[in-house]
Amino acid sequence: MENNYQRFSLKVQDYIKFRPDYPEQMLEKLEEQLNLDNRKIIADIGSGTGLSSKPFLEHHYTVYAVEPNDEMRKAAEAIYKDSENFISVNGASENTTLEDSSVDVIFSAQAFHWFDLPKTKIEFERILKPGGHIVLVWNERDASSPLLNDYEKALYDNISEYKFVNHKNIDEEKIKAFFSPKKVGYMELDHQQWFDLEGFKGRARSSSYTPRSGALYDKIMHELEQIFNRYQTSGLVDFRYKTKIYFC
Repeated sequence: MENNYQRFSLKVQDYIKFRPDYPEQMLEKLEEQLNLDNRKIIADIGSGTGLSSKPFLEHHYTVYAVEPNDEMRKAAEAIYKDSENFISVNGASENTTLEDSSVDVIFSAQAFHWFDLPKTKIEFERILKPGGHIVLVWNERDASSPLLNDYEKALYDNISEYKFVNHKNIDEEKIKAFFSPKKVGYMELDHQQWFDLEGFKGRARSSSYTPRSGALYDKIMHELEQIFNRYQTSGLVDFRYKTKIYFC
């Protein structure tokens, strides 16, 4: 399996165009639960193209965006080049390069399942201020959607790697162990995207496990087009998520 840091190097443009952001109410809920305001310093670990930094930056938080993949990090730097509160950091979860006790909140979206957990826990304890918080977030496809069940089946049946890298392999017991001795808090929010056919295919292409070309790529895209045509209304499909938020 290729180096996890480089998995998304050739996926950047699809990632920017087709990956979901996060529900508008997510930050408001976190502020209520964790007593946050924009004087708090955020470390966004595995920040990618900056989708996960966006809600904090829009509310004037200072964000240290820690990302090991050069292409993803450069894309975020271009997107947020005019934001004084966006600080790009070439680092990884187990070696952020941030100073001891320097951040109030460690936030990580769609990334925890890639981490070396023992090393990452040590690093998070090092950089987090006393009384600080950790927040882990996933946009998980809504299992109640027939469209997304068919989408899931197309990936599972065609991509052997999918079952190993799918973030659903992370369970609450691993999160509980990572947060220990603190207790795990949990929230779940609804979220969605609307896609035309190109967007629906692009959403699949943005995933690290989807092939970029070749016979298997063509087969997957053909199956996705069939699924799209089965469920589309006025040329669009509703791609729904449950945004799962774990915090301590």
